[in-house]
Amino acid sequence: MSDDGAAFLASAEAGDLLAAAVAHAGGDLLSWELDHIDNNPQLSTTATFAALVAWPYGRREELLGVSARADGISGNDSKAEIFADGERQMAVWLYPHDPDLPGLARAAYPDSMADVLNEHRVFPEKVAGSDLTLDMIGYRPRRRAVLSVDVAGNPGERLYVKVLRQRLFEEVALRHRLLADAGVPAPVVAAETSDCLLVLRELPGVPLARAVFETVPPCTGEQLVELLDAMPAGVAKLPRRPPWSDSVGHYGAMVTGALPATERRMGWLVQAISAGLAGIPAGDEPTHGDFHEGQLHVARGRVVGVLDVDTIGPGRRADDLACLVAHLTTIQRMNGEQTERVHRLIRDWVPVFDERVDPIELRLRAAAVIISLATGPYRGQEPDWQRETLAMLDAAEALVRQVA
Repeated sequence: MSDDGAAFLASAEAGDLLAAAVAHAGGDLLSWELDHIDNNPQLSTTATFAALVAWPYGRREELLGVSARADGISGNDSKAEIFADGERQMAVWLYPHDPDLPGLARAAYPDSMADVLNEHRVFPEKVAGSDLTLDMIGYRPRRRAVLSVDVAGNPGERLYVKVLRQRLFEEVALRHRLLADAGVPAPVVAAETSDCLLVLRELPGVPLARAVFETVPPCTGEQLVELLDAMPAGVAKLPRRPPWSDSVGHYGAMVTGALPATERRMGWLVQAISAGLAGIPAGDEPTHGDFHEGQLHVARGRVVGVLDVDTIGPGRRADDLACLVAHLTTIQRMNGEQTERVHRLIRDWVPVFDERVDPIELRLRAAAVIISLATGPYRGQEPDWQRETLAMLDAAEALVRQVA
């Protein structure tokens, strides 16, 4: 089996590599812990480490990234520092100098972010770095990052900055323009930069991810279906993104790699999902591709905005609706009242979805999405990741057994 670096990066041995990288940069590694790990079994692993470093100018908390590949360094690895552990070479970088995200170094600091906003005249008046408050919403090393930008003196004026890989940047910008021209309520693009930053204006309303816990239903199942069906026909002409279910075996292997005791159970789930969906055509409906409560904004009982349109393209409506069901089914750390409210929405919305798509397909695809989500607790090194992963597998199994 190819060594993808996962075992090394999750072990105490990684400390020697980190110490060498920090020393090369002129510092002294005082402490470290694994922050995030993203494994592509038998191919590659990327991890980030939270570290305390003593520099000549003083101590500072840093984030270090490391990529290991079974077949040696490739792609943009050479833009990082290359260190060897035995016969294996690994790419190491200090945040925000991610080798695949050229714009992150500018987006990560208020002064340089202010320069971006002024260069593209995002506001009528110039802003200074001292006017900006930046917050990292999410960072997937070597994949993407999203930051929020709040501007002093402009209450309610919030921007979001997508930091993208070069090969994806123009495709994502094109998708935003396509939906805007069709009247689909995607975020307005305020700026596009040469180093692959996409600056977006905030959507109205509140995130559905928050509204699902309110006493009043945030929207109807019919409205969710209508939003998806309002996507322009041009979306179906974009390059196809494989549905989550196409990779159920891959995600299943990631789960069993982290929790070997689940191998037999996962094998049954993957086989049942794959067999149940075999022969179903890929579909040519305009789809969102990653449709869930975190991507939607609502106000006054209606859907008023949709986020993260990077994944739109041709597919099956069941994929989108299954993605939403999967995410709602696996919300973590809810109290009893929140659980009841979310379950009420699932009971109200799923019958509506069953009228729009095949109910068996909906459940099998939802189970496949849950298996992909089950890789998250380990990747994020959450404190109780084993229990959360098993709870997700319980949810996937329950859906499969409804139709198997």
